[in-house]
Amino acid sequence: MLLWLFGPASDLRVYHADAQRMSGFLELANARVRWFLSIDGNDLPFRVEPGLRTTYRSITVDGQEIEFTEGFTGLHTRVYEGVLAGQGFGIADVRPSIDLVYRIRTAPLSPSDDCAHPMLHPHPREHDAV
Repeated sequence: MLLWLFGPASDLRVYHADAQRMSGFLELANARVRWFLSIDGNDLPFRVEPGLRTTYRSITVDGQEIEFTEGFTGLHTRVYEGVLAGQGFGIADVRPSIDLVYRIRTAPLSPSDDCAHPMLHPHPREHDAV
């Protein structure tokens, strides 16, 4: 999605990578992206409660946060339905994304700098207070 919206990547850095989270920076043609991905519930901006949502997805563009957690699963389902109906994307469409993911997965770790995502070194959240 980022490549489609903001153009090709010219620079990338990976600041952190372990089994639970990855974080880095991408310089795209029309955006500078600090990213943070995690499967650790402790990284969510809310306390996880049984039976309630366990994911959070957002993007901030020009200081405006767009939270798109709701509907994300439905969007994936629609894309998969299109693929099964022969209306999917071709390899030429997805190759830039596959190449970028490969570059990210094989990149050496960079020392943290001003481009690192703030969640890489988070401040305690209210619900963490004792």
